[in-house]
Amino acid sequence: MQIGKYKLKNNLIVAPMAGVTDRPFRMLCKRMGAGMAVSEMVASNSLLYGSEKTKRRANHEGEVDPISVQIVGADPKMLAQAARYNVDNGAQIIDINMGCPAKKICNVMAGSALMQNEKLVAEILEEVVGAVDVPVTLKIRTGWDKQNRNAVNIARIAESSGIQALAIHGRTRACAYTGDAEYETISAVKDAVRIPIIANGDITTPEKAKYVLDHTGVDAVMIGRAAQGRPWLFREIEHFLNTGEHLAAPEVNEIRQVLLAHVSDLYDFYGDLSGLRIARKHISWYTKGLHGSAAFRFRMNQLETIDEQQRAVNDFFDELQSRGMHLQYFEGASENSNI
Repeated sequence: MQIGKYKLKNNLIVAPMAGVTDRPFRMLCKRMGAGMAVSEMVASNSLLYGSEKTKRRANHEGEVDPISVQIVGADPKMLAQAARYNVDNGAQIIDINMGCPAKKICNVMAGSALMQNEKLVAEILEEVVGAVDVPVTLKIRTGWDKQNRNAVNIARIAESSGIQALAIHGRTRACAYTGDAEYETISAVKDAVRIPIIANGDITTPEKAKYVLDHTGVDAVMIGRAAQGRPWLFREIEHFLNTGEHLAAPEVNEIRQVLLAHVSDLYDFYGDLSGLRIARKHISWYTKGLHGSAAFRFRMNQLETIDEQQRAVNDFFDELQSRGMHLQYFEGASENSNI
């Protein structure tokens, strides 16, 4: 899988997710086998450049190449300015968000709302591609709603505008995250253009990743919600694609170590107070579906210090091991998770 001059180590990509794909999560997923991880979106509004949130999102210190930063907005010149700003701060690939279904994004005609205006799409893509000397990629949906699927048209516009790769979430904006992903539409886009196509949506297992690659002919798959609390999913998929065999599920001690290292990185990245609060959702994802996890999560969300949070995690895993709960519980957990 190649994007511009960047050769990825494989064709497994972490989807950009607001509030999730921060630097600690991206670095973890790359260590666990992802070939690339796209940052959470950065607003194109230049007034936000001085905010702590924007500075954090532009922080790529220690991150493995290539560094892909997603920008969002609706004004071509502001998006071009945002692209230049992020390249100056270390971005090696710029990704444009035309796939987010959130109301607050669509209400300002950004994200997937842009798919309703193909002329504006072309203007944005040409402006951003012309503004930077790094590859520019695009993330879209299959259309605005089921009566207005125009992913093929948008893909052709993207290709002619100089976009280097296109990721498609296989749902319309109206579908949000409900229903089944539309792999037929993704396949039609792959047939219509020559640029690399990345399929996104409902890819939760190694078998599903192989099915999507084989069925659609796409160049790569992009994984989002399924990796929340399961970053080892990338190594499992890579192993299955290479060998046709399954890796053993991670053991309790490894999961404990991965979780604790992840939350420690969050404390360092955000500071103690914000790190503590952000860690709660990740701990919830790591433990969802495990024996006693509902009561544990309730207690954990009341804790107000890092020491208490880490001690609670260790106590929870100690209890699992004392009960002899090993692989089978973690194998079943992914089936019950909200992915």
